[in-house]
Amino acid sequence: MTPKEVLAFAIENNCVMVDLRFTDWPGTWQHCSYPIEFINEDTFEDGQGFDGSSIRGWQAIHESDMLMIPDPDSAFIDPFFQHPTMVMICDIVDPITRENYSRDPRYIAKKAEAYLKSSGIGDTAFFGPEAEFFVFSDARFSTGADHGFYSIDSPEGSWNSGAEEPGGNLAYKPRSQEGYFPTPPTDSLQDLRTEMVLVMQQQLGIKIEAQHHEVATAGQCEIDMVFSPLVEMADQVIKYKYAVKNVARQNGLTATFMPKPIFEGNGSGMHCHQSVWKEGKPLFAGDGYGGFSQLGLHYTGGILKHSRALSAFTNPTTNSYKRLVPGFEAPVNLAMSTRNRSAACRIPMYSQSPKAKRIEVRYPDPSANPYLAFTAMLMAGLDGIESKIDPGEPLDKNIYALSAEEKAGIPSMPGSLEEALECLEEDHDFLLKGNVFTEDAIQTWIEYKREEECDPVRVRPHPHEFELYYDI
Repeated sequence: MTPKEVLAFAIENNCVMVDLRFTDWPGTWQHCSYPIEFINEDTFEDGQGFDGSSIRGWQAIHESDMLMIPDPDSAFIDPFFQHPTMVMICDIVDPITRENYSRDPRYIAKKAEAYLKSSGIGDTAFFGPEAEFFVFSDARFSTGADHGFYSIDSPEGSWNSGAEEPGGNLAYKPRSQEGYFPTPPTDSLQDLRTEMVLVMQQQLGIKIEAQHHEVATAGQCEIDMVFSPLVEMADQVIKYKYAVKNVARQNGLTATFMPKPIFEGNGSGMHCHQSVWKEGKPLFAGDGYGGFSQLGLHYTGGILKHSRALSAFTNPTTNSYKRLVPGFEAPVNLAMSTRNRSAACRIPMYSQSPKAKRIEVRYPDPSANPYLAFTAMLMAGLDGIESKIDPGEPLDKNIYALSAEEKAGIPSMPGSLEEALECLEEDHDFLLKGNVFTEDAIQTWIEYKREEECDPVRVRPHPHEFELYYDI
Protein backbone atom coordinates (compact mmCIF):
# COMPACT_ATOMS: atom_id res chain seq x y z
CA MET A 1 0.00 0.00 0.00
CA THR A 2 1.01 3.60 -0.47
CA PRO A 3 1.19 5.89 2.57
CA LYS A 4 -2.05 7.53 1.46
CA GLU A 5 -3.77 4.14 1.20
CA VAL A 6 -2.47 3.12 4.63
CA LEU A 7 -3.88 6.25 6.26
CA ALA A 8 -7.21 5.64 4.52
CA PHE A 9 -7.10 2.04 5.81
CA ALA A 10 -6.68 3.36 9.36
CA ILE A 11 -9.61 5.75 9.00
CA GLU A 12 -11.83 3.03 7.48
CA ASN A 13 -11.15 0.90 10.55
CA ASN A 14 -11.94 3.78 12.93
CA CYS A 15 -8.41 3.77 14.32
CA VAL A 16 -7.69 6.33 17.00
CA MET A 17 -4.00 5.38 17.40
CA VAL A 18 -1.09 4.34 15.20
CA ASP A 19 1.44 2.00 16.79
CA LEU A 20 4.97 1.93 15.37
CA ARG A 21 7.04 -1.18 16.13
CA PHE A 22 10.52 -2.54 15.57
CA THR A 23 12.49 -5.54 16.78
CA ASP A 24 15.33 -4.96 19.22
CA TRP A 25 18.71 -6.71 19.12
CA PRO A 26 17.74 -9.87 21.04
CA GLY A 27 14.48 -10.16 19.07
CA THR A 28 11.62 -8.60 21.05
CA TRP A 29 9.08 -6.14 19.67
CA GLN A 30 9.29 -2.53 20.91
CA HIS A 31 6.58 0.07 20.25
CA CYS A 32 5.33 3.62 20.60
CA SER A 33 1.78 4.83 19.88
CA TYR A 34 0.63 8.11 18.34
CA PRO A 35 -2.83 9.68 17.96
CA ILE A 36 -4.06 9.08 14.42
CA GLU A 37 -4.05 12.82 13.61
CA PHE A 38 -0.33 12.99 14.46
CA ILE A 39 0.58 10.64 11.58
CA ASN A 40 0.57 11.85 7.98
CA GLU A 41 2.21 11.02 4.65
CA ASP A 42 5.40 12.86 5.68
CA THR A 43 5.87 10.36 8.50
CA PHE A 44 6.79 7.69 5.94
CA GLU A 45 9.81 9.77 4.91
CA ASP A 46 10.63 11.78 8.03
CA GLY A 47 9.97 8.99 10.53
CA GLN A 48 9.47 9.29 14.27
CA GLY A 49 12.31 9.76 16.72
CA PHE A 50 13.18 7.63 19.75
CA ASP A 51 16.03 7.00 22.19
CA GLY A 52 18.25 4.28 20.71
CA SER A 53 20.42 4.12 23.83
CA SER A 54 17.49 2.61 25.75
CA ILE A 55 17.23 -0.34 23.35
CA ARG A 56 19.20 -3.47 24.28
CA GLY A 57 22.48 -3.77 22.38
CA TRP A 58 22.05 -0.54 20.41
CA GLN A 59 23.35 3.03 20.63
CA ALA A 60 25.58 4.68 23.22
CA ILE A 61 24.13 7.54 25.27
CA HIS A 62 26.03 10.19 23.31
CA GLU A 63 24.55 9.05 19.95
CA SER A 64 21.09 7.98 21.08
CA ASP A 65 18.76 9.72 18.58
CA MET A 66 17.28 7.38 15.97
CA LEU A 67 14.30 7.30 13.62
CA MET A 68 11.54 4.75 12.98
CA ILE A 69 10.45 4.69 9.32
CA PRO A 70 7.14 2.80 8.97
CA ASP A 71 6.75 0.19 6.23
CA PRO A 72 3.28 0.79 4.70
CA ASP A 73 3.02 -2.81 3.47
CA SER A 74 3.24 -4.06 7.05
CA ALA A 75 0.07 -2.35 8.31
CA PHE A 76 -2.52 -4.31 10.29
CA ILE A 77 -5.09 -3.67 13.00
CA ASP A 78 -3.95 -4.82 16.43
CA PRO A 79 -6.27 -7.61 17.64
CA PHE A 80 -5.64 -7.06 21.36
CA PHE A 81 -5.82 -3.32 22.06
CA GLN A 82 -9.06 -2.00 23.54
CA HIS A 83 -9.09 1.03 21.24
CA PRO A 84 -8.77 0.55 17.44
CA THR A 85 -5.09 0.85 16.60
CA MET A 86 -3.21 0.41 13.32
CA VAL A 87 0.24 -1.15 13.64
CA MET A 88 3.16 -0.72 11.25
CA ILE A 89 6.57 -2.41 11.42
CA CYS A 90 9.44 0.06 11.05
CA ASP A 91 12.95 0.18 9.67
CA ILE A 92 15.54 2.11 11.69
CA VAL A 93 17.68 4.94 10.26
CA ASP A 94 20.23 7.44 11.53
CA PRO A 95 18.63 10.92 11.73
CA ILE A 96 21.80 12.67 10.56
CA THR A 97 23.11 10.44 7.75
CA ARG A 98 19.65 9.01 6.87
CA GLU A 99 21.37 5.66 6.43
CA ASN A 100 19.82 2.41 7.59
CA TYR A 101 21.08 1.32 11.00
CA SER A 102 23.56 -1.55 10.71
CA ARG A 103 22.27 -3.22 13.89
CA ASP A 104 18.62 -3.14 12.84
CA PRO A 105 17.80 -6.88 12.53
CA ARG A 106 15.21 -6.28 9.80
CA TYR A 107 17.71 -4.31 7.72
CA ILE A 108 20.26 -7.13 8.05
CA ALA A 109 17.63 -9.57 6.77
CA LYS A 110 16.78 -7.27 3.86
CA LYS A 111 20.46 -7.12 2.90
CA ALA A 112 20.56 -10.93 2.87
CA GLU A 113 17.69 -11.07 0.39
CA ALA A 114 19.46 -8.49 -1.77
CA TYR A 115 22.71 -10.48 -1.59
CA LEU A 116 20.94 -13.64 -2.75
CA LYS A 117 19.62 -11.83 -5.82
CA SER A 118 22.98 -10.22 -6.59
CA SER A 119 24.72 -13.62 -6.37
CA GLY A 120 22.75 -14.91 -9.35
CA ILE A 121 22.11 -18.17 -7.49
CA GLY A 122 18.45 -17.46 -6.85
CA ASP A 123 15.99 -14.69 -6.16
CA THR A 124 13.93 -15.97 -3.21
CA ALA A 125 14.81 -17.80 -0.01
CA PHE A 126 11.79 -19.47 1.58
CA PHE A 127 11.65 -20.23 5.31
CA GLY A 128 9.14 -22.32 7.21
CA PRO A 129 9.91 -22.37 10.96
CA GLU A 130 8.14 -24.65 13.43
CA ALA A 131 8.20 -22.62 16.64
CA GLU A 132 7.23 -24.60 19.73
CA PHE A 133 6.14 -23.08 23.04
CA PHE A 134 4.82 -23.92 26.49
CA VAL A 135 1.58 -22.73 28.08
CA PHE A 136 1.56 -22.56 31.88
CA SER A 137 -1.07 -21.61 34.46
CA ASP A 138 1.56 -20.13 36.78
CA ALA A 139 5.16 -18.96 36.36
CA ARG A 140 7.13 -17.46 39.25
CA PHE A 141 10.85 -16.72 39.45
CA SER A 142 13.22 -14.45 41.33
CA THR A 143 16.94 -14.06 41.99
CA GLY A 144 18.82 -11.95 44.50
CA ALA A 145 21.85 -11.96 46.74
CA ASP A 146 20.02 -14.26 49.17
CA HIS A 147 17.88 -16.43 46.91
CA GLY A 148 17.26 -17.87 43.47
CA PHE A 149 14.29 -19.93 42.36
CA TYR A 150 11.71 -20.64 39.69
CA SER A 151 8.37 -22.38 39.89
CA ILE A 152 6.07 -23.26 37.00
CA ASP A 153 2.78 -25.11 36.90
CA SER A 154 0.22 -26.46 34.47
CA PRO A 155 -3.00 -28.44 34.94
CA GLU A 156 -1.49 -30.81 32.34
CA GLY A 157 1.74 -31.35 34.30
CA SER A 158 2.37 -35.03 35.02
CA TRP A 159 3.53 -33.97 38.50
CA ASN A 160 -0.10 -32.98 39.22
CA SER A 161 -1.51 -36.49 38.77
CA GLY A 162 -1.89 -36.77 42.56
CA ALA A 163 -2.67 -33.15 43.36
CA GLU A 164 -5.83 -31.99 45.06
CA GLU A 165 -7.47 -29.59 42.60
CA PRO A 166 -10.58 -27.37 42.89
CA GLY A 167 -13.61 -29.45 41.91
CA GLY A 168 -11.52 -32.61 42.02
CA ASN A 169 -8.59 -33.90 40.01
CA LEU A 170 -10.00 -35.00 36.65
CA ALA A 171 -6.77 -36.77 35.65
CA TYR A 172 -5.76 -37.02 31.95
CA LYS A 173 -2.32 -35.52 32.50
CA PRO A 174 0.04 -36.32 29.59
CA ARG A 175 2.73 -38.67 30.86
CA SER A 176 6.33 -37.52 30.48
CA GLN A 177 7.29 -37.44 26.78
CA GLU A 178 3.82 -38.71 25.75
CA GLY A 179 2.20 -35.41 24.84
CA TYR A 180 2.52 -35.78 21.05
CA PHE A 181 -0.85 -35.85 19.24
CA PRO A 182 -3.30 -37.02 21.97
CA THR A 183 -6.93 -35.96 21.60
CA PRO A 184 -8.85 -34.15 24.36
CA PRO A 185 -9.32 -34.51 27.26
CA THR A 186 -5.57 -35.31 27.49
CA ASP A 187 -4.92 -32.41 25.09
CA SER A 188 -6.58 -29.64 27.09
CA LEU A 189 -5.30 -26.81 24.87
CA GLN A 190 -7.05 -27.55 21.56
CA ASP A 191 -9.45 -24.61 21.81
CA LEU A 192 -6.72 -22.23 22.99
CA ARG A 193 -4.50 -23.10 20.01
CA THR A 194 -7.46 -22.72 17.64
CA GLU A 195 -8.11 -19.26 19.06
CA MET A 196 -4.46 -18.41 18.44
CA VAL A 197 -4.72 -19.71 14.87
CA LEU A 198 -7.85 -17.67 14.15
CA VAL A 199 -6.21 -14.47 15.41
CA MET A 200 -3.17 -15.15 13.24
CA GLN A 201 -5.19 -15.96 10.14
CA GLN A 202 -8.01 -13.43 10.38
CA GLN A 203 -6.27 -10.45 11.96
CA LEU A 204 -2.53 -10.80 11.40
CA GLY A 205 -2.52 -12.17 7.84
CA ILE A 206 -0.52 -15.31 8.70
CA LYS A 207 -1.26 -18.52 6.80
CA ILE A 208 -1.37 -21.55 9.11
CA GLU A 209 -1.12 -25.16 8.01
CA ALA A 210 -1.39 -27.10 11.31
CA GLN A 211 -1.58 -26.90 15.09
CA HIS A 212 -1.09 -29.66 17.66
CA HIS A 213 0.10 -30.66 21.12
CA GLU A 214 3.81 -31.40 21.35
CA VAL A 215 5.76 -34.14 23.12
CA ALA A 216 6.31 -32.66 26.58
CA THR A 217 3.88 -32.76 29.43
CA ALA A 218 2.59 -29.46 30.85
CA GLY A 219 1.26 -27.73 27.78
CA GLN A 220 3.86 -27.87 25.02
CA CYS A 221 2.35 -26.72 21.72
CA GLU A 222 3.21 -26.12 18.09
CA ILE A 223 1.50 -24.03 15.39
CA ASP A 224 2.99 -24.27 11.91
CA MET A 225 3.03 -21.42 9.42
CA VAL A 226 3.05 -21.80 5.61
CA PHE A 227 6.53 -20.98 4.26
CA SER A 228 7.25 -17.42 3.11
CA PRO A 229 10.23 -15.34 1.90
CA LEU A 230 12.86 -14.55 4.54
CA VAL A 231 11.93 -11.03 5.69
CA GLU A 232 8.21 -11.69 5.43
CA MET A 233 8.57 -14.85 7.53
CA ALA A 234 10.71 -13.10 10.13
CA ASP A 235 7.97 -10.46 10.45
CA GLN A 236 5.45 -13.27 10.86
CA VAL A 237 7.45 -15.04 13.57
CA ILE A 238 7.42 -11.86 15.65
CA LYS A 239 3.65 -11.51 15.08
CA TYR A 240 3.20 -15.22 15.87
CA LYS A 241 4.90 -14.86 19.25
CA TYR A 242 2.87 -11.73 19.96
CA ALA A 243 -0.39 -13.57 19.24
CA VAL A 244 0.54 -16.66 21.26
CA LYS A 245 1.48 -14.66 24.36
CA ASN A 246 -1.54 -12.36 24.24
CA VAL A 247 -4.17 -15.02 23.54
CA ALA A 248 -2.75 -17.07 26.41
CA ARG A 249 -2.88 -14.06 28.71
CA GLN A 250 -6.48 -13.27 27.72
CA ASN A 251 -7.35 -16.79 28.83
CA GLY A 252 -5.66 -16.47 32.21
CA LEU A 253 -2.57 -18.41 31.10
CA THR A 254 1.04 -17.56 30.24
CA ALA A 255 3.07 -18.71 27.22
CA THR A 256 6.84 -18.90 26.89
CA PHE A 257 9.24 -19.56 24.02
CA MET A 258 12.05 -20.35 26.48
CA PRO A 259 13.78 -23.41 24.97
CA LYS A 260 14.02 -25.53 28.14
CA PRO A 261 11.70 -24.51 30.99
CA ILE A 262 11.07 -28.07 32.32
CA PHE A 263 13.72 -30.35 33.79
CA GLU A 264 13.77 -33.87 32.27
CA GLY A 265 11.19 -32.85 29.67
CA ASN A 266 11.45 -32.10 25.97
CA GLY A 267 12.62 -28.61 25.09
CA SER A 268 11.06 -26.28 22.54
CA GLY A 269 12.75 -26.12 19.16
CA MET A 270 12.17 -24.13 16.00
CA HIS A 271 13.00 -26.47 13.13
CA CYS A 272 13.63 -24.26 10.10
CA HIS A 273 12.64 -25.57 6.67
CA GLN A 274 14.37 -23.59 3.93
CA SER A 275 14.88 -23.60 0.18
CA VAL A 276 16.11 -21.32 -2.58
CA TRP A 277 14.10 -20.60 -5.75
CA LYS A 278 14.83 -18.73 -8.98
CA GLU A 279 12.25 -17.30 -11.35
CA GLY A 280 9.50 -19.33 -9.70
CA LYS A 281 11.37 -22.64 -9.85
CA PRO A 282 12.72 -24.62 -6.85
CA LEU A 283 16.46 -25.24 -6.96
CA PHE A 284 16.84 -28.01 -4.38
CA ALA A 285 15.08 -30.86 -6.25
CA GLY A 286 17.31 -33.34 -8.13
CA ASP A 287 18.49 -36.91 -8.33
CA GLY A 288 21.04 -36.86 -5.51
CA TYR A 289 20.70 -38.10 -1.93
CA GLY A 290 17.15 -37.59 -0.64
CA GLY A 291 16.05 -36.33 -4.06
CA PHE A 292 18.27 -33.28 -3.70
CA SER A 293 20.11 -31.37 -6.40
CA GLN A 294 23.85 -30.77 -6.19
CA LEU A 295 23.07 -27.14 -5.39
CA GLY A 296 20.82 -28.23 -2.52
CA LEU A 297 23.50 -30.56 -1.18
CA HIS A 298 26.09 -27.79 -1.32
CA TYR A 299 23.67 -25.48 0.54
CA THR A 300 23.39 -28.19 3.19
CA GLY A 301 27.18 -28.50 3.27
CA GLY A 302 27.46 -24.81 4.03
CA ILE A 303 24.94 -25.09 6.86
CA LEU A 304 26.81 -28.04 8.39
CA LYS A 305 30.24 -26.43 8.02
CA HIS A 306 29.16 -23.25 9.79
CA SER A 307 26.62 -24.71 12.27
CA ARG A 308 28.79 -24.22 15.33
CA ALA A 309 29.09 -20.51 14.50
CA LEU A 310 25.44 -20.28 13.46
CA SER A 311 24.36 -21.51 16.88
CA ALA A 312 25.27 -18.12 18.36
CA PHE A 313 22.28 -16.77 16.41
CA THR A 314 20.02 -19.82 16.13
CA ASN A 315 20.40 -20.87 19.79
CA PRO A 316 21.30 -17.56 21.40
CA THR A 317 20.51 -18.10 25.10
CA THR A 318 22.23 -19.92 27.93
CA ASN A 319 18.99 -21.90 28.30
CA SER A 320 19.26 -23.07 24.66
CA TYR A 321 22.01 -25.49 25.64
CA LYS A 322 19.85 -27.19 28.26
CA ARG A 323 17.97 -28.50 25.19
CA LEU A 324 20.96 -29.24 22.93
CA VAL A 325 22.32 -32.09 25.04
CA PRO A 326 24.04 -35.10 23.41
CA GLY A 327 22.56 -38.53 24.10
CA PHE A 328 18.92 -37.53 23.78
CA GLU A 329 16.78 -36.77 20.71
CA ALA A 330 18.37 -33.33 20.45
CA PRO A 331 19.68 -32.61 16.93
CA VAL A 332 23.28 -32.03 17.97
CA ASN A 333 24.97 -34.28 15.39
CA LEU A 334 26.39 -32.28 12.49
CA ALA A 335 25.31 -34.49 9.63
CA MET A 336 22.37 -34.77 7.24
CA SER A 337 19.76 -37.49 7.02
CA THR A 338 16.35 -38.19 5.56
CA ARG A 339 14.78 -39.68 8.68
CA ASN A 340 17.23 -39.49 11.59
CA ARG A 341 15.88 -36.73 13.82
CA SER A 342 19.07 -36.50 15.87
CA ALA A 343 20.87 -35.19 12.76
CA ALA A 344 21.29 -31.42 12.51
CA CYS A 345 19.90 -31.32 8.95
CA ARG A 346 17.08 -33.46 7.62
CA ILE A 347 15.60 -33.80 4.14
CA PRO A 348 11.87 -34.38 4.73
CA MET A 349 10.42 -37.16 2.57
CA TYR A 350 6.71 -36.46 3.12
CA SER A 351 6.29 -35.33 -0.50
CA GLN A 352 8.16 -36.06 -3.71
CA SER A 353 7.04 -32.80 -5.36
CA PRO A 354 10.02 -30.65 -6.47
CA LYS A 355 8.33 -27.67 -4.80
CA ALA A 356 8.43 -29.50 -1.46
CA LYS A 357 12.16 -30.18 -1.56
CA ARG A 358 13.82 -28.28 1.27
CA ILE A 359 16.35 -28.76 4.02
CA GLU A 360 15.10 -28.82 7.59
CA VAL A 361 17.68 -27.40 10.00
CA ARG A 362 16.64 -28.92 13.30
CA TYR A 363 18.78 -27.30 15.99
CA PRO A 364 17.40 -23.69 16.08
CA ASP A 365 15.06 -22.74 18.91
CA PRO A 366 12.39 -20.04 19.30
CA SER A 367 14.51 -17.80 21.53
CA ALA A 368 16.30 -16.75 18.32
CA ASN A 369 15.83 -13.35 16.72
CA PRO A 370 14.30 -14.63 13.44
CA TYR A 371 15.78 -11.87 11.27
CA LEU A 372 19.31 -12.72 12.41
CA ALA A 373 18.89 -16.50 12.57
CA PHE A 374 17.32 -16.82 9.10
CA THR A 375 19.89 -14.47 7.61
CA ALA A 376 22.83 -16.33 9.15
CA MET A 377 21.55 -19.70 7.87
CA LEU A 378 20.96 -18.32 4.38
CA MET A 379 24.48 -16.87 4.26
CA ALA A 380 25.95 -20.20 5.41
CA GLY A 381 23.98 -22.05 2.73
CA LEU A 382 25.03 -19.61 0.02
CA ASP A 383 28.64 -19.99 1.10
CA GLY A 384 28.16 -23.73 0.68
CA ILE A 385 26.91 -23.23 -2.89
CA GLU A 386 29.62 -20.72 -3.81
CA SER A 387 32.39 -22.85 -2.30
CA LYS A 388 30.86 -26.20 -3.37
CA ILE A 389 31.00 -27.59 0.16
CA ASP A 390 30.34 -31.33 0.43
CA PRO A 391 27.83 -32.14 3.22
CA GLY A 392 29.58 -35.46 3.92
CA GLU A 393 28.08 -38.90 4.35
CA PRO A 394 24.47 -39.02 5.56
CA LEU A 395 23.75 -40.18 9.10
CA ASP A 396 21.05 -42.77 8.45
CA LYS A 397 22.06 -45.14 11.27
CA ASN A 398 20.58 -45.23 14.75
CA ILE A 399 22.92 -42.85 16.58
CA TYR A 400 22.35 -44.75 19.83
CA ALA A 401 23.53 -48.01 18.27
CA LEU A 402 26.85 -46.58 17.06
CA SER A 403 30.10 -47.51 18.71
CA ALA A 404 32.05 -44.93 20.71
CA GLU A 405 34.56 -44.74 17.87
CA GLU A 406 31.82 -44.09 15.29
CA LYS A 407 30.21 -41.42 17.49
CA ALA A 408 33.57 -39.72 17.98
CA GLY A 409 33.80 -39.17 14.23
CA ILE A 410 30.59 -37.14 14.10
CA PRO A 411 31.08 -33.44 14.90
CA SER A 412 28.62 -31.92 17.36
CA MET A 413 26.99 -28.60 18.21
CA PRO A 414 28.50 -26.42 20.96
CA GLY A 415 27.65 -27.31 24.53
CA SER A 416 27.12 -23.77 25.80
CA LEU A 417 26.39 -20.25 24.65
CA GLU A 418 29.94 -19.22 25.54
CA GLU A 419 31.31 -21.94 23.26
CA ALA A 420 28.93 -20.88 20.49
CA LEU A 421 30.15 -17.27 20.75
CA GLU A 422 33.75 -18.45 20.53
CA CYS A 423 32.85 -20.37 17.37
CA LEU A 424 31.26 -17.25 15.89
CA GLU A 425 34.39 -15.23 16.68
CA GLU A 426 36.49 -17.77 14.79
CA ASP A 427 34.12 -18.33 11.85
CA HIS A 428 32.11 -15.38 10.56
CA ASP A 429 33.69 -14.29 7.25
CA PHE A 430 30.79 -15.89 5.39
CA LEU A 431 28.41 -13.51 7.19
CA LEU A 432 30.33 -10.43 6.02
CA LYS A 433 29.78 -11.10 2.32
CA GLY A 434 27.79 -8.33 0.65
CA ASN A 435 28.08 -6.34 3.90
CA VAL A 436 25.05 -8.30 5.14
CA PHE A 437 26.40 -8.52 8.67
CA THR A 438 29.00 -5.94 9.59
CA GLU A 439 31.99 -6.62 11.84
CA ASP A 440 30.43 -4.15 14.29
CA ALA A 441 27.14 -6.06 14.37
CA ILE A 442 28.85 -9.40 15.01
CA GLN A 443 31.19 -8.09 17.70
CA THR A 444 28.34 -6.21 19.37
CA TRP A 445 26.26 -9.41 19.42
CA ILE A 446 29.13 -11.35 21.00
CA GLU A 447 29.84 -8.68 23.61
CA TYR A 448 26.16 -8.24 24.47
CA LYS A 449 25.57 -11.95 24.92
CA ARG A 450 28.67 -12.39 27.07
CA GLU A 451 28.11 -9.37 29.29
CA GLU A 452 24.31 -9.47 29.63
CA GLU A 453 23.63 -13.21 29.62
CA CYS A 454 26.68 -15.51 29.97
CA ASP A 455 28.37 -13.63 32.82
CA PRO A 456 25.24 -13.06 34.98
CA VAL A 457 24.33 -16.76 34.75
CA ARG A 458 27.92 -17.90 35.29
CA VAL A 459 28.48 -15.99 38.56
CA ARG A 460 25.19 -16.92 40.27
CA PRO A 461 24.84 -19.96 42.54
CA HIS A 462 22.45 -22.53 41.08
CA PRO A 463 19.68 -23.96 43.31
CA HIS A 464 20.84 -27.49 42.56
CA GLU A 465 24.32 -26.64 43.81
CA PHE A 466 22.85 -26.35 47.30
CA GLU A 467 21.56 -29.92 47.00
CA LEU A 468 24.95 -31.09 45.82
CA TYR A 469 27.32 -29.16 48.03
CA TYR A 470 25.67 -27.54 51.07
CA ASP A 471 26.73 -30.28 53.47
CA ILE A 472 30.33 -30.56 52.21
